[in-house]
Amino acid sequence: MSRLRNIDEKWVPKTKLGELVVQGLITIDKIYQNNLVVKEKEIIDILLPQLREAVVTIKMIQKMTASGQRSRFKAVVIVGADGFLGVGASKSKEVGPAIRKAIDRAKLAVVPVLRGCGSKECGCGGTHSVPFRIQGKCGSVRIRLMPAPVGVGLACADKVKQVLRLAGIEDIWSKTYGDTRTSENLVKATFDALKNAHKLNFNL
Repeated sequence: MSRLRNIDEKWVPKTKLGELVVQGLITIDKIYQNNLVVKEKEIIDILLPQLREAVVTIKMIQKMTASGQRSRFKAVVIVGADGFLGVGASKSKEVGPAIRKAIDRAKLAVVPVLRGCGSKECGCGGTHSVPFRIQGKCGSVRIRLMPAPVGVGLACADKVKQVLRLAGIEDIWSKTYGDTRTSENLVKATFDALKNAHKLNFNL
């Protein structure tokens, strides 16, 4: 409670949605049900205080300019809670600011994750996996996530596991295609697949 009070005291909302959040007149579910755009990270801080953060990659990017070689750091970060996930990337001259900016962007990109038990072998009706096969892509990387019964665990690449754990998914099978050594694209492809689940659900 004290953490939320500190956020309220320091933060002055700049949007109508922010004002509604401070007044306690809207919930995170209502925001996504009405397709409202979140433009202030503090909204997510208040409505999803349990959000956890994880750094996916930090790499140095070098660029040749007229004044010489210029080096910057690029950070890719994921944030998640039980049933919610966001991915963000940012560049800066220093590692710390790059990570902080990436976290802020990830919070603004948070979306609800559609979970379920689409495995014919299981059929428990729980939320430990995904409800049906979903696909996502980023660059040359494509990924397919398939429902798995309870106890299978996360049968996928380590970076994909990192994303799915934060989203609250416990059992899954996956197939990847393309240059999966590119961690950023693999993570973003996984995020894209989880977002696509809502489109498929809408069309069913």
